[in-house]
Amino acid sequence: MSDKPVSLITPPDGYNDWLAELKQRIHASQQRATFAVNRELIQLYWQIGRDILERQAEQGWGAKVIERLAFDLRAAFPEMKGFSPRNLKYMRAFAEAWPEPAFVQEVLAQLPWYHQLALLEKLSDPESRCWYAYEAIQHGWSRNVLVMQIETRLLERQGAAVTNFEASLPKPQSDLARESLKDPYRFDFLGLSAESQERDVEEALVRHVTEFLLELGAGFAFVGRQVLLDVGGEEFFLDLLFYHLKLRCYVVIELKTGKFKPEHLGQLGFYLTAVDRQVKTELDAPTIGLLLCKSKNKVVAEYALSDKSQPMGIAEYKLLESLPTELQTGLPSIERIEQTLAEIKNGPEM
Repeated sequence: MSDKPVSLITPPDGYNDWLAELKQRIHASQQRATFAVNRELIQLYWQIGRDILERQAEQGWGAKVIERLAFDLRAAFPEMKGFSPRNLKYMRAFAEAWPEPAFVQEVLAQLPWYHQLALLEKLSDPESRCWYAYEAIQHGWSRNVLVMQIETRLLERQGAAVTNFEASLPKPQSDLARESLKDPYRFDFLGLSAESQERDVEEALVRHVTEFLLELGAGFAFVGRQVLLDVGGEEFFLDLLFYHLKLRCYVVIELKTGKFKPEHLGQLGFYLTAVDRQVKTELDAPTIGLLLCKSKNKVVAEYALSDKSQPMGIAEYKLLESLPTELQTGLPSIERIEQTLAEIKNGPEM
């Protein structure tokens, strides 16, 4: 009998591949189980909320019945959390906001309960709630990311950049490209003042590339900063280069700390030509350009784009502007505040 620890025993041929397959199957099974439990919980909460609504409407029960119900349910199911008066009121509001059971079962059941609360607390318009619910499902947003997207008004900004995509790209790529850009872009996470220079913003974006990619939206992959292109023996540097996985094309982003000027598009167009000829492959779609500036006149931007054949967009970006410079970098982030609160308390029962 071998005295070797089990971890040191040489596995037979094919074992490692089999083990990897088993791990993948187990992980997938765990995900399905978690999803199934969440689906049942969301439907249960909706049914409880609907029952409360119906009985209060039909039998005239007052608000006190919720406190009594919370007491009785917690006594009957002491191991389960979620039956506090506060959470029962959320269930009532949840059922009131979403009266269609099919939508709850087919769509909302894909989101955890705390996502549902964020939609209820942060939004009053049913159409906006639906839009953010679908986006959270499609992109796998955490609750914190969902709240951030709501608070930064993603719905209003999505597809709002001035572009010439309709004239320069075929459908449906033109529609997807337009929806991939927004206006304005929010760079609050950089902690920079409005007076920051282009290089400061560029360097900060690379240092915070995870947050930058989140703000750009789904599909963007970072390629490089100050990407060197040799054209006719002369060196040129792209501010930022990305690849969009859905559009299957490179995206050149140029930063301007001042107001948009029509001549900026000449430089951007030159970069697009260089990338198309030196970097793009036959499998890639035409390169897209995005000019980010501190401010723009929309009419001037539309005029400047009207005679351009290359696909380009123009959008503003926003830095911190409401606080004195000495305070801007000293404030803790929302994530840090939430982390600190989580460390000092277990959190009240819902």
